[in-house]
Amino acid sequence: MNLDKIGKFIAESRKNKKITQQELAEKLGVSDRTIGNWENGRNMPDLSLLKPLCDELDITLNDLISGEKISQKEYKEKFEENIVNTIDYSNKKVKRIKFVCLFISIIVSLILLILISLFVIDVTRMRNNKPVFFSTWGFKYAPPINIDYINMEKVIKEYLIEEDERINYYENEKSFVAMRIYLINENLKNKYYVYAWVLQEKYYLENNEVIKDTSSSIPYKFELVKVDDDFVVKDYDIPRDGDYYPKDMKHIFPNSVLKDMDSIHTDGTIEKLSLEIQNYVDLYFKK
Repeated sequence: MNLDKIGKFIAESRKNKKITQQELAEKLGVSDRTIGNWENGRNMPDLSLLKPLCDELDITLNDLISGEKISQKEYKEKFEENIVNTIDYSNKKVKRIKFVCLFISIIVSLILLILISLFVIDVTRMRNNKPVFFSTWGFKYAPPINIDYINMEKVIKEYLIEEDERINYYENEKSFVAMRIYLINENLKNKYYVYAWVLQEKYYLENNEVIKDTSSSIPYKFELVKVDDDFVVKDYDIPRDGDYYPKDMKHIFPNSVLKDMDSIHTDGTIEKLSLEIQNYVDLYFKK
């Protein structure tokens, strides 16, 4: 099952219907970020959403799984092939879940022993005014670090724009990023974790009119390393949708960051990020 191909087909079908990601998301009862993840090939829609998605896009389930319009002549052959691919995809997901459960059950006892040992060590280190190994003991400690924050933010923005522009549907389409950094932690020597809220939008020009194509508003945890005098983004983590979101947020972000992010939609942050992107759009398309 080719997720990139399916994602491009979903995006193409949506645009043919002349509806935005937000409009499709509202019809299906999901977020526009979920639609973006489908179209970028990051994951597949849940089984319960396959038929409603096909109905909204005027395509068949066979077309969707194939990632292209299927002719009547090829229908039966593709139908059988897609059934096999769907079963194979579902089996792989089940195997991954079983593996994760088995792995967790094996290491639980080891983790308990390690946590007890680290707790004793951390209490001793804090009493001596030294940084702790974990940030989950209920104690507040921020080790002093000296980082070029502006340069790190620039590197992250360039990374996100480059990743987003791997797939463009319009010749003059451009991605823009604005972000608020809440915390930067140095984990190991020359390795940093950056916790931020990112607003990312894509625009294109049509008949001298600037049109917004996609938009996503997501909390990120970035992992950066410093090579010589330059920062490089090595990886990032974002929470999943639906019921997984609260659990993932607690797992990914420190408590102090979570508390600040709780007010993201009421403290003016989103409005400020939107204004920043609008300034970028004006400069880019009206220069």
